[in-house]
Amino acid sequence: MPQIEFEVNGKTRSVDIDTLVIAGWTGRDAAAVEHHIAELEALGVKRPRAIPCFYRVGANLLTTAGDIAVSGADSSGEVEFVLVSLPEGLCVGVGSDHTDRQVETYRVTVSKQMCPKPIGRTLWAMAGLESRWDELRLRSWVTRDGRRELYQDGSVARMREPRDLITRYLGHDGPLPVGTAMFCGTLAAIGPISGGESFEIELADPTAEGTLRHAYNVRILEAAD
Repeated sequence: MPQIEFEVNGKTRSVDIDTLVIAGWTGRDAAAVEHHIAELEALGVKRPRAIPCFYRVGANLLTTAGDIAVSGADSSGEVEFVLVSLPEGLCVGVGSDHTDRQVETYRVTVSKQMCPKPIGRTLWAMAGLESRWDELRLRSWVTRDGRRELYQDGSVARMREPRDLITRYLGHDGPLPVGTAMFCGTLAAIGPISGGESFEIELADPTAEGTLRHAYNVRILEAAD
């Protein structure tokens, strides 16, 4: 069972994560969901069979490292809020569903398994956020050829609420099982979907003036074929 070191309520602790879920097509606005589907269709990705859908991937892919290695130059990141269920309750962090876009054109489930899933080390307790949840904001930046550009920017209100996603994932009301981490969907890219040498992500709480941040470099492994 993979252990991840997180900072929760100002304390560092090792957390056992045995289940990693990637939720897709989670937008509240049907038109916005259709826009993102169209973005990916332009890259050859087939339309999903269900909206939203939930992909299971290996929990060992979850990482707080500042560097990841990928095969080929066809992968890219995307900022998401991440639900993490701990024994003391539900928490939220910021992560990147880094995905191989070439593999995604023929099998989305396989593409989700191809790359590490970066997540920031700091988590917030959900109990203190639910009353102002829709005020939180996601942003990401990509650096390509040395040039840093804003890649995504928008409110979490564009995605389904955490409790709604948990219920849809479980198929019934109830808490997210302890030891589960769930990536909860992303925003449309401001420009074309593309990768770079580094990616930065943040989840900001304007009311409390707090921000969760993470950044990572992408190393492309040399292909043997």
